[in-house]
Amino acid sequence: MKKEALFYEKLDQNRVHCFLCPHHCRIPPDGRGICGVRKNIGGALYSLNYGEISSIGVDPIEKKPLHRFHPGTLILSLGSVGCNRKCPFCQNHSIARVKPEEIHTYQGDSDEIVAKAVSLRSRGNIGIAYTYNEPSIWYEFVYETAEKAKEKDLMNVLVTNGYIEEEPLMRILPYIDAMNIDLKAYNETFYRDLVKGDLEKVKETISRSARRCHVEVTTLIIPGLNDSREEMEDMCGWLASLSPELPLHLSRYFPKYEMTDRPPTPLGTLLELKRIAERHLKYVYLGNI
Repeated sequence: MKKEALFYEKLDQNRVHCFLCPHHCRIPPDGRGICGVRKNIGGALYSLNYGEISSIGVDPIEKKPLHRFHPGTLILSLGSVGCNRKCPFCQNHSIARVKPEEIHTYQGDSDEIVAKAVSLRSRGNIGIAYTYNEPSIWYEFVYETAEKAKEKDLMNVLVTNGYIEEEPLMRILPYIDAMNIDLKAYNETFYRDLVKGDLEKVKETISRSARRCHVEVTTLIIPGLNDSREEMEDMCGWLASLSPELPLHLSRYFPKYEMTDRPPTPLGTLLELKRIAERHLKYVYLGNI
């Protein structure tokens, strides 16, 4: 289902300028943004994945991962299609690196999703997590659902890469209770060359969000790319400047998708980086081991 998008302006020659994320795509007629789910139709920008649900389930909150936010509870988790990153090591590429018409989805309704979350309270469900693919490019549906969830005293969780502009972020944050933000590396070369992004923009998202809701950070440690001791020292020093109680999850890399030329992260590397991180941060966890 398509819905007119938020956060865009019309340009000449029926082009549109999307400013949902820092890519700021300028999209010609019938073209799409980098995310693959925002399309110029007749000189207006539309979200193609509005209400399109690819995955839904009830997960432990720790699986998001959120270890310091209502541990031991469950959360209704759902995702759609597409992403504004181009990670060659994507763990969810079957839904994140495709277009809506390329996979089977079902049309969801925000009222039904909220009602489902409420009905699961007796099982320990505390709310709704927008996860599996990048929720920020599903913005119109996530915003609408999160607003309705709040009216029912449900909690909203974003599991995100943090690549979103300030205006849309600040508009949705009043409805968000917790976020896990993927800080993919702490060097600009990694962001620029490997995932086509900007480290500083992600840092801005982490900083703004950590002042307004519960935030935990995840970094996938990839051998030879973001596993240096110096980088971990710098990254954790910066995170600690926000709060030494900001939880960090260090996740183990396994060959996946388009990046199969590297071995899994050695456990010894993870343990050493964890020791470095713990010089700065109170809560450091290892994942995917």
